[in-house]
Amino acid sequence: VPLPSFPSPSPTPEYVTEMAIDTVTLLICLCGLVGNGAVLWLLGFRIRRNPITIYILNLAVADFTFLLFMVASTLLYMIDNFSCSTTLSLAYLRSLFLLSLFSYNMGLYLLTAISIERCVSILCSSIHRPQHLSAVVCALLWALSIAVIAAVTSLCLSQEHEHCQIALLSMYVLNFLIFAPPMVISSTIVFIKAQCGSQQHQLKRLYIVIFLSVLFFLLFALPLSIWNFLQQFGFSVLSSQVAFLLACINSSTNPFIYFLVGSCWRHCSLVSPQVAFRRVFEEPEDNTTCSNDTTMDTLAPAC
Repeated sequence: VPLPSFPSPSPTPEYVTEMAIDTVTLLICLCGLVGNGAVLWLLGFRIRRNPITIYILNLAVADFTFLLFMVASTLLYMIDNFSCSTTLSLAYLRSLFLLSLFSYNMGLYLLTAISIERCVSILCSSIHRPQHLSAVVCALLWALSIAVIAAVTSLCLSQEHEHCQIALLSMYVLNFLIFAPPMVISSTIVFIKAQCGSQQHQLKRLYIVIFLSVLFFLLFALPLSIWNFLQQFGFSVLSSQVAFLLACINSSTNPFIYFLVGSCWRHCSLVSPQVAFRRVFEEPEDNTTCSNDTTMDTLAPAC
């Protein structure tokens, strides 16, 4: 598995730059852990569970896990560089990298499922939705992600480079050709519907959140896949540190998207994260919730 290249322990400009990137990566990961931890707490214990929050909870778990692995990896890299010695084994570095890919893939799969389900609910509103569909889909996606990364790990931790390359290429074909196109198309339809339709404000907020989450994934998470894919053919158009930094930004931004969309719809209001999340994720069919949301929109002071 192509691994990030790290600078030699010498005070060169390149060394200083890469240490600065690692420091920024670490800070962003810590902020992302706090944000995703807040999502897990609020949606798990403070806000009533519904099909959308089940997906968002699983997405927060995937992002939290990815950031946790990145914090551990970045700290180890920085300690290794600062101590001017090589203490990390190649197998350990590969294991951390593959574990981070597991969480990364799960984020892609969940965003695809959320986008497709919302798109189907818009285009075919008369179709009856099974009660436990979200939980079943999430379980199947976790199983798929585990199976994919288990296959890649078993081949890449061996000494057969060609087998590892085939496994990684197969994984990226699955990601790029099977999951990414439906995610982009469905989220675009959802976004257009949010702009042109006459849904309640709560549904529009949800559609905007889905579109922004997919957009940020394409902007910040996709470069990591592109970097590793090109590495299989000996090309390098992006440094490994920058690719992982962008991926950390992606995993850290979703909680802030939820909060900003829930707080700043038509006007910016000073609300708590719990209120903002309720505005986005609570079921719009709940009349009490809708009336409370309207009251909060009216009473909240403008920024």
